[in-house]
Amino acid sequence: MLNYIWSGLIIISLVFAVTQDVTDIVQDTYRNDEVFRVHITFDEEKPPDERQSVTFTIDDYDGEFEAEWQPTDDLTEMEIPVTSDLPEHWQNVAEDQEQDEDELRAEVDSFDVATGEAGIILPEVLYVKLRAITDAAFDMAETAVTLAIGLIGVMALWLGLMKVAEKSGLVYILVKVVQPVLKYLFPNVPKDHPALGVISLNMAANSMGLGNAATPLGIKAMEELQKLNPYKEKATNAMCMLLTVNTASVQLLPPATLVALIGTGVNELVISMALATMVSLIVGVTAAKIYEQFHPEDPHDHDIPDDQKIEADNSNNGHESYNKEA
Repeated sequence: MLNYIWSGLIIISLVFAVTQDVTDIVQDTYRNDEVFRVHITFDEEKPPDERQSVTFTIDDYDGEFEAEWQPTDDLTEMEIPVTSDLPEHWQNVAEDQEQDEDELRAEVDSFDVATGEAGIILPEVLYVKLRAITDAAFDMAETAVTLAIGLIGVMALWLGLMKVAEKSGLVYILVKVVQPVLKYLFPNVPKDHPALGVISLNMAANSMGLGNAATPLGIKAMEELQKLNPYKEKATNAMCMLLTVNTASVQLLPPATLVALIGTGVNELVISMALATMVSLIVGVTAAKIYEQFHPEDPHDHDIPDDQKIEADNSNNGHESYNKEA
């Protein structure tokens, strides 16, 4: 679904850009190829066929401006620094041209040596909006790659810690600790059902800032809850609660993405993030519980398939054997 949304947004933006650019061309917004009449004052010690700094005035516009006169065999140009004193149209052309917006490289169309009168053509401006969208797409692609590469080290660290916690049994202890909470949040899910174990891992990953690691766990938990769903076309209360908890999870540790972007300075935000996410979780769970009051459901015990029961028993036996070894 998200792919369709993103595709739609991209198509809409391209249509808007093309429409705006075509409108600019039809209305001649940037007055491309129009000749502007100016009067140039040269250095008295240098002839007009040499490069030099000049001043010029624009017909029907007050003020005197500076420029660099650059004659060549094929073409004569004027490099005009962009200042707030220039005509507004000239400033707009400088802002939307493809080259440096701090100067205008105007082409000299005609020049009278005797009077210093000249006709100049400003740089051509076309496809402003389409060019902006293209540049933004490439810039964001570059940013995404840079960010992804920067996340490799952070993700490796946190995922390694998560694996150590799993091998050492801390994860199973966490599951036991949060069982009372899960019983309250998911009253219709049978005790020791595999979904509860995956939900526990999902909550743990989220609280430790491992959003990328929590995503596949959340998907797996949703798949397990879907197996208990008697009406496959709509979500159960447990599935709505899982989405709420996963979205508004308490952040005990800063997300890995934030650590990669801010660095050690993120430590100053830990308490603020924990309090903010705690409030969001309380609000979300309260809203979900209120919703459950208006849409009650029966316990899903009778809907458990045989393979689910076997899976739950194996999971239970695994926990018991681990506790005996400990």
